[in-house]
Amino acid sequence: MAGWIQAQQLQGDALRQMQVLYGQHFPIEVRHYLAQWIESQPWDAIDLDNPQDRAQAAQLLEGLVQELQKKAEHQVGEDGFLLKIKLGHYATQLQNTYDRCPMELVRCIRHILYNEQRLVREANNCSSPAGILVDAMSQKHLQINQTFEELRLVTQDTENELKKLQQTQEYFIIQYQESLRLQAQFAQLAQLNPQERLSRETALQQKQVSLEAWLQREAQTLQQYRVGVSLGWEPPGSGPGWGRSHHSHVGPGTPRRCEKLAEIIWQNRQQIRRAEHLCQQLPIPGPVEEMLAEVNATITDIISALVTSTFIIEKQPPQVLKTQTKFAATVRLLVGGKLNVHMNPPQVKATIISEQQAKSLLKNENTRNECSGEILNNCCVMEYHQATGTLSAHFRNMSLKRIKRADRRGAESVTEEKFTVLFESQFSVGSNELVFQVKTLSLPVVVIVHGSQDHNATATVLWDNAFAEPGRVPFAVPDKVLWPQLCEALNMKFKAEVQSNRGLTKENLVFLAQKLFNSSSAHLEDYNSMSVSWSQFNRENLPGWNYTFWQWFDGVMEVLKKHHKPHWNDGAILGFVNKQQAHDLLINKPDGTFLLRFSDSEIGGITIAWKFDSPDRNLWNLKPFTTRDFSIRSLADRLGDLSYLIYVFPDRPKAEVFSKYYTPVVAPEQSHRTLEPAPRTWTRPPPRLCVPRLTTTCTHRTRIPSSIRMENLTWMRPWMSPGTWKNSYAGPWTVWTPASPRLPVSSPLPEAPLFNVETPFQL
Repeated sequence: MAGWIQAQQLQGDALRQMQVLYGQHFPIEVRHYLAQWIESQPWDAIDLDNPQDRAQAAQLLEGLVQELQKKAEHQVGEDGFLLKIKLGHYATQLQNTYDRCPMELVRCIRHILYNEQRLVREANNCSSPAGILVDAMSQKHLQINQTFEELRLVTQDTENELKKLQQTQEYFIIQYQESLRLQAQFAQLAQLNPQERLSRETALQQKQVSLEAWLQREAQTLQQYRVGVSLGWEPPGSGPGWGRSHHSHVGPGTPRRCEKLAEIIWQNRQQIRRAEHLCQQLPIPGPVEEMLAEVNATITDIISALVTSTFIIEKQPPQVLKTQTKFAATVRLLVGGKLNVHMNPPQVKATIISEQQAKSLLKNENTRNECSGEILNNCCVMEYHQATGTLSAHFRNMSLKRIKRADRRGAESVTEEKFTVLFESQFSVGSNELVFQVKTLSLPVVVIVHGSQDHNATATVLWDNAFAEPGRVPFAVPDKVLWPQLCEALNMKFKAEVQSNRGLTKENLVFLAQKLFNSSSAHLEDYNSMSVSWSQFNRENLPGWNYTFWQWFDGVMEVLKKHHKPHWNDGAILGFVNKQQAHDLLINKPDGTFLLRFSDSEIGGITIAWKFDSPDRNLWNLKPFTTRDFSIRSLADRLGDLSYLIYVFPDRPKAEVFSKYYTPVVAPEQSHRTLEPAPRTWTRPPPRLCVPRLTTTCTHRTRIPSSIRMENLTWMRPWMSPGTWKNSYAGPWTVWTPASPRLPVSSPLPEAPLFNVETPFQL
């Protein structure tokens, strides 16, 4: 009851808005006298689209009627007598109105309660408790739902008025026929004798005058009624967010809202057609015919706009499209079920067109069915799914056979040329009353013929998706953007590609800015006003390197996505650190502390930097490992082999971070069996020096003593996997010692570093 108490305190325009909520469909007196009961009922628990909830709605209607009857019975005294009659009348009225459609009662009361709460919140300047406040998006959805409810109520009122008009007109026609009958009786009076004729004529004249006066009044009333009904068809397409193409970004509630809107618009159109039919049955001179024709044209335009804007691409084709490669797409008509388009399923055709052809298409210029390539399996019939009520076309096996490119401008490469896939169809609604030709364009597509073009094509797609402005001419994008804008785009792309919640930190973005702008500033704010051009992003090489900024960044994402996603999520890879920053971070750390950073010299490479004091130096960097290296042996196994790497920066034990990713060791006689995952408590065998005899080969990590000199080692052949050692060919092998700096062959090796001998060797 607290809600009604607050609602009664509304004043001015808010009070008038609240009063408009009530009427014959739900009198305000019922709200007042049953306030506590109404606010305590579970109106929101009923799903209006679920027929199974109808029984619960019927119970609420029955309870409402019973409460009204009880309230009426308790009224006593002179003042209570009138209230008793009024409440009893309301109980009967609500019972008759909603007995066949109890869901409408639930919808009506929910609409009233929601708007009461909204008006109270607005009157209190949104000072209501935080628990009932909603965020901006939820508020927008509520406003859309409110608009739907208002449209539904207006449509229902118009339906009721149209029925009254029909009944009034039918009665008028009956009385008009009575007038014609009187005229026929006047003609028959000539056959009567004068005295009887005079008597009958006087009575008929009085009746005729009365009837003609009534017909005149009713004709004017009908004319006004028709005008009022015609004015009641306000275009419902003016609600928030309608008339726009949603394309692939379709929220979970959008299809249902589109269906509701289509249903309301179609009901309005059917009402207009019925009104036109009534006018044809009883022609009365006036402006009604012109008004109905104008309203009919308006409602048809609204239906056309709704149909064309709800023909969407549910699943976009890949934006980097390789020729001779299969790809898929899905097109959907959101209002197809409500408009019964599936009764005659339409066919959808897909073609690929250039950027210039897309511009001409949006200008309604005649493109003479031009295309820029040939797509195989490009026609598909739309299918209706009864369970979900969706009408869609699934292109599952399309393939771009060939592509025709335009002349390129200046330094533009083929990976900067944009195309789009055009989907078009034709279908009719309302028993072929209306025929629509619909078209929709996919997101920009970059066509490649070789996998090596993928990285640059992805850069074009990223720049377009991130910086395209709404309502643009296809497919115009700015040549320059501010660095903060690019930061946001890179962070979103990074998290999407790596599939990680760990995005780019402020320190990471500073590192990227330093790399892009060749700057030494460590403050992100210093870069906020700086612009990045497309050429800086992916045309011009970074100063001092043979790659672009995007190529380096894309290599980082690729190596993380393919090999190091868990390590990145665990925070084991610091990544965006240059050599000098790694030195500063490790210089004061204990020996054996290491970090993993992305290589500057190798795209997609990861370098190990570690602290170890020796006569020559105290910080070491390994040659970068690449994707190819990690395909042979994982990062965790490589780090496990290097026992002198003890702590992951800043101070986490290596085994704690990486041991769960080690490849399990299997005894030779069990090598043919199925491998079980290694327990996290597994420890590696102690290092020992393996000296092969004759053709015997083996591998372990070992500490090579100072007495062994480099010239005493026979250089050996490239690394082979353990499974091929038994069948290894004779001849020298290669010793790989990644922990060792490049030392002169004649100099002794330091005693402390532990060298990783990953392949057999001979002494």
